[in-house]
Amino acid sequence: MEFALSEEQRAFADSLRGLLAERVTVDALRHHAEFGTGFDAELWQALVELGLPGLLVPERFGGAGLGVLDAAVTGEVLGGAAAFTPFAGSVVMATLAFIHGATEEQQREWLPRIASGEVRFGVGMINGGHVQAAIDAGAPTHLLVYLPDGNAAVVAAEDASLRMHRSIDRTRPVTDVTFDPSRALTLNAANAPLAAMHRVLDAGRVVLAADTLGAAQHMFDSALAFVKTRTQFNRVIGSFQAVKHQFADMVTMLEPCRAMVWYTAYAQDSLPDEARLTALQTKAHLGDVGRDIARMATEAHGGMGFTDLLGLHYWFKRISFNRQMLGGPEHCREEAARLQGWTE
Repeated sequence: MEFALSEEQRAFADSLRGLLAERVTVDALRHHAEFGTGFDAELWQALVELGLPGLLVPERFGGAGLGVLDAAVTGEVLGGAAAFTPFAGSVVMATLAFIHGATEEQQREWLPRIASGEVRFGVGMINGGHVQAAIDAGAPTHLLVYLPDGNAAVVAAEDASLRMHRSIDRTRPVTDVTFDPSRALTLNAANAPLAAMHRVLDAGRVVLAADTLGAAQHMFDSALAFVKTRTQFNRVIGSFQAVKHQFADMVTMLEPCRAMVWYTAYAQDSLPDEARLTALQTKAHLGDVGRDIARMATEAHGGMGFTDLLGLHYWFKRISFNRQMLGGPEHCREEAARLQGWTE
């Protein structure tokens, strides 16, 4: 058995990586951090042409019919480019919400529109009577809101009140949402709506962990390239033993994470008994590892690492954003403990 990505998965990742390299530059990140809403219509159209919105949509509804592992591979590439596009919430979570928690009629109505890129979803949870921190809510066409009973409500963005906040990652704002339930469409899971909601939430966590992996890998690669050229005392600083130790630490932290993300993503579709626990553990672990890699890679650049010129802070802030969205490490570990019966 080969424990590796398929040729098709690698080819798609390479195609996406090439597209993003042309369109998501440091200058573009700087512009969107200052003026953007977290959405770029031209970039989105290019991703639609690549087939990204239909990644998880079943083939009978016009999509590619792929799985969460493919979404994780995609998320890693997006994180590596710090791409400002609605993916975790809109492409992954909203699609799975319709697949696992909607009627056949609702699927026929909405999934083809998701696959074509016609609709984009911000996804949030009810908290204290209103939606807090809806993910992918920069210029959405619709909102998908999970209710306390596990069912989800779909409301057009024009029928809701959206209050956008700049997050630590200014290329990806978060949004408070208020809406009239009477104007919303309720998705009714046929059985166990809370279980369906957990599947959607956990898939989102896996994709955010993969995004963090890609961003951390980018920061490591940038730092490694820098220490191979930066000189002090007539030597490249990468030849100093202390610097070598620092990079050895980063490698030992980062490399196992890739297998962890891939296994967890595979479990979401193929190992239901392990899916929730591995998603929680992976989200927590990547949150901590990503934070440490971001700090160490930035420090390897010295003072230049903290400047706007290099733009490393866009990946640093992306990792920080991912760490807290859909549950920070402490929350995920507490939930994992409850799941295993270690705490009430």
